[in-house]
Amino acid sequence: MWARLRGGYPLRILLPLRGEWMGRRGLPRNLAPGPPRRRYGKETLQALEMPVLPVTATEIRQYLRGHGIPFQDGHSCLRTPSPFAESSQLKDQTGVTTSFSLFIDKTTGRFLCMTSLAEGSWEDFQASVEGRGDGAKEGLLLSKAPEFEDSEEVRRIWNRAVPLWELPDQEEVQLADTMFGLTKVTDDTLKRFSVRYLRPARSLVFPWFSPGGSGLRGLKLLEAKCQGDGVSYEETTIPRPSAYHNLFGLPLITRRDAEVVLTSRELDSLALNQSTGLPTLTLPRGTTCLPPSLLPYLEQFRRIVFWLGDDLRSWEAAKLFARKLNPKRCFLVRPGDQQPRPLEALNRGFNLSRILRTALPAWHKSIVSFRQLREEVLGELSNVEQVAGLRWSRFPDLNRILKGHRKGELTVFTGPTGSGKTTFISEYALDLCSQGVNTLWGSFEISNVRLARVMLTQFAEGRLEDQLDKYDHWADRFEDLPLYFMTFHGQQSIRTVIDTMQHAVYIYDICHVVIDNLQFMMGHEQLSTDRIAAQDYIVGVFRKFATDNNCHVTLVIHPRKEDDDKELQTASIFGSAKASQEADNVLILQDRKLVTGPGKRYLQVSKNRFDGDVGVFPLEFNKNSLTFSIPPKNKARLKKIKDDTGSVAKKPSSGKKGATPQNSEICSGQVPTPKQPDTSKRSK
Repeated sequence: MWARLRGGYPLRILLPLRGEWMGRRGLPRNLAPGPPRRRYGKETLQALEMPVLPVTATEIRQYLRGHGIPFQDGHSCLRTPSPFAESSQLKDQTGVTTSFSLFIDKTTGRFLCMTSLAEGSWEDFQASVEGRGDGAKEGLLLSKAPEFEDSEEVRRIWNRAVPLWELPDQEEVQLADTMFGLTKVTDDTLKRFSVRYLRPARSLVFPWFSPGGSGLRGLKLLEAKCQGDGVSYEETTIPRPSAYHNLFGLPLITRRDAEVVLTSRELDSLALNQSTGLPTLTLPRGTTCLPPSLLPYLEQFRRIVFWLGDDLRSWEAAKLFARKLNPKRCFLVRPGDQQPRPLEALNRGFNLSRILRTALPAWHKSIVSFRQLREEVLGELSNVEQVAGLRWSRFPDLNRILKGHRKGELTVFTGPTGSGKTTFISEYALDLCSQGVNTLWGSFEISNVRLARVMLTQFAEGRLEDQLDKYDHWADRFEDLPLYFMTFHGQQSIRTVIDTMQHAVYIYDICHVVIDNLQFMMGHEQLSTDRIAAQDYIVGVFRKFATDNNCHVTLVIHPRKEDDDKELQTASIFGSAKASQEADNVLILQDRKLVTGPGKRYLQVSKNRFDGDVGVFPLEFNKNSLTFSIPPKNKARLKKIKDDTGSVAKKPSSGKKGATPQNSEICSGQVPTPKQPDTSKRSK
């Protein structure tokens, strides 16, 4: 049957739809790829009608055996003969037959043919095997040399760029070497990797060649800018980052290579290859994401070393990526003063080969001794701020109490009905997403369109209804955020939601999941008629997911019915005490406007497992920008005045009585009762 399949169906190449590069600051206007394009919607995860995890590795093997298709079991993929490759394509440059050239991902079922560059979903593969004509429905039929809309711009920029060593001005060469740290990188290394320099943009240009060197598919421009006493770098990719899947250095890999070093920057790959002679590859999106579509290119290696950077975030990303590639063959270089990133290590005269020999295995048994944990403990003690997590830029008071946003934790968030829980948590998550935290939103109460509208308004920090001419600008910027939405609405099964989250973590390397809210998953659970028991089970599932996947889960839970004149407490969370016990952080949005008038909101941190600090801080809602972090512009300024007893009171600048007092010292854990100052003893 397999022979009949290969001889009976035409060659079809399936490639997913790709986005457009939007351009960034720093690129000369004459090199910009044209006006922004808006025909690219944010990719959403599949709905219930299309199962998120349609196949398992066991089902794939059973299907292949049932159709008489031979296969080889690999680290993360199964290898089979490709029905998309012609007989002339089944030999590489050395003449070796490569019949098992189609790779099937064990987790998702997606396939990639290394010879014809055909790729598609598991359903596409089944349609091709069974002779159904809808195998290309979800993709684009392309020729052997795929073209995209930016190909002309790529060729024009590439032709204008020149090798760095061919610049006529030696002072310009020395300046570029100094700015990019290339003083010890030789011209032969730059030539081997085909690195060029674009003089108008003062940027290094790294090419993206098709496998086999058949053509130029894209570029990455790296611009260096002086910033104070240091240098900052800005990257620009063509096509845009979501479609840029270049493993820089791949054309230099041979079939005999069994070991590779993965880096997060192209300059590090240059330094490593020059110093050690080992094959090196650069991940296209650094420490942000490892697209599963790149896994087939890493199947041939028996040993993979991650050397992604010199901070804790790089270390966490390396451990996450190793899980995709089979941890048993992965090794990690631990960040430290004596083990900086490769380019810096080369410039400081370190022995890079010796550092690689100290790489630690990513996999270990269930029981470990302190000797194996010793270096990790030292790393946490040496990087206190990084261990505390990513700090919010919009909520400095939250940083002071929680210290930061950390992976692998469970945060429970509650507040009265109508107090603005969804509005606050959307800004809370948007703050982190804007700093590069891959975020998955599960909104079961409101539609994704309405949620996206709220988040876009918060992102633009103003109402776009009155300035529609700026919509394209903010929408293009918002689209580039690593933000994804689940398409569920209303009651859903917890198993379906967890499967979707697992899929998102594998495909998009999600680091933060927001579930709004838990009550919408309780109606589908048939474990017990007791709603409390059902909720405890769901909370336990989310707790296990956060720990197993090293992913932060923010869970919104409605409180039980309380009197309007009473503040919510940790015990006010609906259900038993399991939610607060399992949670690492408990946040309560207190709303006192029903008792004390409008504007009386504050956020209370009632549990902080990281270091135990708890407290409260006030929130002011800005209706124009739908934010809690930007105070209203027209609000009267409040100032402190002291009476004869030394107590502090506050007075609005307009002189009106009854204004809301500002609680500047409100972080002690209790909100002080407003005091009425003695108006007869006020200073002017």
